[in-house]
Parts: sequence; C-alpha cells; structure tokens
Amino acid sequence: MGKVIAIANQKGGVGKTTTAINLSAALSILEFKTLLIDADPQANATSGVGFDPKIIKTSIYECIIDDVKPKDIILQTDTPGLDLIPAHIDLVGAEIEMINLPNREKMMQRVINKVKDDYDFIIIDCSPSLGLITINSLAAADSVIIPVQCEFFALEGLGKLINTIRIVQERINPELNIEGILLTMFDQRLRLSKQVVQDVRSHFEHIVFDTIIHRNTRLGEAPSYGEPIMIHDINSNGSLNYLNLAREILQRNDMTKIKATEKMVD
Repeated sequence: MGKVIAIANQKGGVGKTTTAINLSAALSILEFKTLLIDADPQANATSGVGFDPKIIKTSIYECIIDDVKPKDIILQTDTPGLDLIPAHIDLVGAEIEMINLPNREKMMQRVINKVKDDYDFIIIDCSPSLGLITINSLAAADSVIIPVQCEFFALEGLGKLINTIRIVQERINPELNIEGILLTMFDQRLRLSKQVVQDVRSHFEHIVFDTIIHRNTRLGEAPSYGEPIMIHDINSNGSLNYLNLAREILQRNDMTKIKATEKMVD
C-alpha cells in the first residue's frame, strides 16, 4: 500500500509544485513506483511533467465529482515509473459542488483508495489555499510536506497552516503527520537566506528536513520544457537536491533498499 504525501502551503511561490514534480520524479528514478496527483486548478504540475492542461479531457475533478475511476484517466509520463492524475481549470468549481455532498472532506480519499495499492508513493500537489480541496488532500494523506522559502516573511502563514493540520488531525484524519518542513529557494550568497534557515530550524528543529533546495537556474527552467529536473539536467544542483530529499524521506520511513544488516560495519 502506497504512502500518500501532500505538498501543502497556502502561501504561493514557495516551491510547492516544483517540489511535488521533482520529488515524485526522484522517487520514481530511485525505483519506487509513484503517482503524482495534481490537485491545483492552475494545473502547473500537469504541464510540468509534459501535458497540456488545455487538452486534458478528464481530470481529478471528474474523479471527485462524477466518480470517474482514477485508473481510467491515469497518464504515463516520460519519467519511468512516474504516473499522473492531471488537473484542469474546472477544479475551481469543485469546492462549490462539494459543499452539500456527504463526507465532503473525504472525496479525495475515496479516489486515492482505488489506486493506493498500485503505488509505493502518491504525491499530491495541493492548491495555494486552505480550501476544501486542500482539506480533502490532507484528509487523504499519511503525511504532509510544507515548503518554506528562504526569504523575508518565510514564517508568515506557517502557524495558520500547522493549525489547520492539527484540526484535520483532530476531526478528520488522526493518522496525518508532518513529514517535514522543506526549506526552498536558498541562496548561499545572501545573509537573509542563512538567517531564515537558522530561524526555521530553531522554531521547528526536529521536523525540518536536512536537505535544502537551493536556487538553481536549471531547476527554474525545467517546467517550461515539461520535464522534471532529473530529466532536464541530471547533473544540476537542483537534481541533486531533490534526489537527496527523496533519499531522506526513504530513510525517515525506513524504506531504503539497503537491508539493516548491510548497514552494519564490523
């Protein structure tokens, strides 16, 4: 049964979709079958792995609202082992249509449960809001990764998101954990970036990933080619960062393919 990880932050421009795309690709390259679910009406994760949202006929919207089987709409990406459930602008209207539905917070969970056994990991790219679709994603997830950019106001809104996660834990999904806070857009030339890293680590020490995502030109241009960074430029710092993040997540979940006995040194 696959582990479901939501990538969430209601603050835009923090590297959320970049993380969803490239973490998914890194896990698949490390030979873990991965499904990326685009749960953002902007559909940037969909275009970021090579599909034009304008020609998408059936998306996560139809799975949630019309009970379309997710297996019928899954797309294979050019990254071996990485599949996609795409998004479409129609997802904007889903929250209104879901208001009067029974168990409206668990519609995404119902969709994911139909494919959960087919994957090692399912990564959900949430929209930059704390609306009903994001709540659905958190309700369906085993854990959540919170990207935080290494810039001014980095901690702004983080408390509100963590409070929302606690509410979801208490009322909807008691199994939800914080996988980690991921520091993104780090520029080692800037004193401010280093200060943000220090501040976030001092406030949230044990839940901050060791891996930091650096600012990287190749990482920024990869989406315009419809490619994860590992496909666009495997030798870039961005590729190394996300491969390291994938390895760190595997280690945290004791899912490395190295047996415990092989880690022992005589």
